[in-house]
Amino acid sequence: MSNVFFDFIENKIAPVAGAFASQRHIGAVRDGFIGAMPFMIVGSFLLVFAFPPFSADTTFAFGQWWIEMSQRYFDQIMTPFNMSMGIMSCYISAGIAYNLALHYKLDAFPTSMLSLMTFLLIAAPMEDGKLSASFLGGTGIFTTIIVAIYVTELTRFLKDKNIGIKLPEQVPPKIRQSFDLLIPAMVVILTIYPVNLFIDGQFGMIIPEAIMDVFKPLISASDSLPAILLAVFIAHALWFAGIHGAAIVAGIMSPFWLVNLGLNQDALAAGNALPATFVEPLWSFFIVVGGSGATFGLVLLYLRSKSVHLKSIGKLCIVPSIFNINEPVIFGSPIVMNPIMFFPFIGAPMINATIAYIAVSTDLVGKAVSLVPWTAPAPIGASWAAGWIPSNGLLVLALIALDIAIYYPFFKIYEKELLKQEETDAA
Repeated sequence: MSNVFFDFIENKIAPVAGAFASQRHIGAVRDGFIGAMPFMIVGSFLLVFAFPPFSADTTFAFGQWWIEMSQRYFDQIMTPFNMSMGIMSCYISAGIAYNLALHYKLDAFPTSMLSLMTFLLIAAPMEDGKLSASFLGGTGIFTTIIVAIYVTELTRFLKDKNIGIKLPEQVPPKIRQSFDLLIPAMVVILTIYPVNLFIDGQFGMIIPEAIMDVFKPLISASDSLPAILLAVFIAHALWFAGIHGAAIVAGIMSPFWLVNLGLNQDALAAGNALPATFVEPLWSFFIVVGGSGATFGLVLLYLRSKSVHLKSIGKLCIVPSIFNINEPVIFGSPIVMNPIMFFPFIGAPMINATIAYIAVSTDLVGKAVSLVPWTAPAPIGASWAAGWIPSNGLLVLALIALDIAIYYPFFKIYEKELLKQEETDAA
């Protein structure tokens, strides 16, 4: 039965997943999010300064000073946040269009600027001389993805059909590029802007608001334990077949993670209870401690292994695993297509996910309010993402101990098998 199952993953699921991962639109969305990540991380970091992890009646001198300073300079601290995390959809819009245009060999920078202009056109209507920022943050994520793909595909279509303004070869290339964008810009405005006006006139909402209404059921479903477990299973089943499952799942889940993070940040700013549980820090620091498969506990076991091979892998991988990098473990053990390691490799992160979801959703530990680099050591990253709540780091340490217990019997079976092989090779 196990051979049939592994053959099914390798021959049926793996090719489909590989094609999905290489799909140009998914790749452009993924790269667009990655390009905007520095702005979001810096903005999220500053949010923690604006909302100190101390109660208002604290007697701790440093806590009192922090609270007093954050209240006095609140607007100044929040300005960098508002100009980074608060308008992250603008950066993502330009990033997605840029990467998709590169794939089509279009002029990437003008295309990205057209995408940004189009997004602002429908997402930030001007009233009384002011631009509305309501949909420039997390609530505009789905709109910005649709707009970036639409603008780039329309630009490619017009170019393929040779529709545009023709200028002599003597005209400098930069000027020619700017004129090449005139027709696409005009077509974009004449197509998408009237639709926005029509929806506003008929239903009293603009396109981003309508799209958010459509996606609300999916956003709610994405924040449930079944959705988390499904995402964990798919990512690790693909990893077991040798495909970077985390990259595929992250590409799908990133919009939902950012929307949920935005909801938490809005609630924090308003002084309300944080609503969302499943955000990227939950995945990076609780579910996959040490990397996909929650292999940090396994690496610790390797360090004390009697097998020369496993002990070497442990010494090689301990430092990368601290920073959640574990490709050497997955391919060096190997875990890929290794029947002994299949169940703990999938089971450990799924158990972590269940425990972490219950702990976070019931407020036993803090919910994430900031985006932290996924390479941060898990206990530090989990605490940092929630505004430096110590209980988050303690839960991570408990999950590592649990992962060691989950991996241990399978590790011993695999170690025994390798010891026999090493004795045979030595003889």
